[in-house]
Amino acid sequence: MPLAPDLFRDIMACFPTGVAIVTAREADDRPRGLTLSAFCPVSLEPPLVLVCVDRASNTLPALRAAGGFTVNFLAGGREHLAVLYASKADEKFEGIAWSVPETPEGGPVLHQDCAAYAVCVNRQAIEAGDHWVFIGEVREGAVIAGRLPLVYHRRAFLDLADPVP
Repeated sequence: MPLAPDLFRDIMACFPTGVAIVTAREADDRPRGLTLSAFCPVSLEPPLVLVCVDRASNTLPALRAAGGFTVNFLAGGREHLAVLYASKADEKFEGIAWSVPETPEGGPVLHQDCAAYAVCVNRQAIEAGDHWVFIGEVREGAVIAGRLPLVYHRRAFLDLADPVP
């Protein structure tokens, strides 16, 4: 008998995770993006990561067509961006600073709002339940000095720069 969805969500919420915005560009170069916490490093040689994207995501078509994506690890204090990119809003990039990576398949880099980023080329896409799992080879990236990542735990954002009560 399968586990109840609410219990599954409660169990998964106990695992603290970084908050990432995965970005891609449509054929007309229009930027797309979504917030996700389902990210995992896979391999060092070659450098591979995976992201899981809901099949109902409006970013999914761009991710599939672009041949790659960028994982932007949000910096602390950027909770408003996590909420915005988790929405179905059409103009998520309006008023947000971003740059185009050197890797043509990559998505926008949110250079002013991330603690680090990884630009990836799709190596494999696997359908898994109500999500697609994308395995990407990291072709470029950076760590932004002085920025700590935003963390999500038990349905709340945690800023690592804030003192612990």
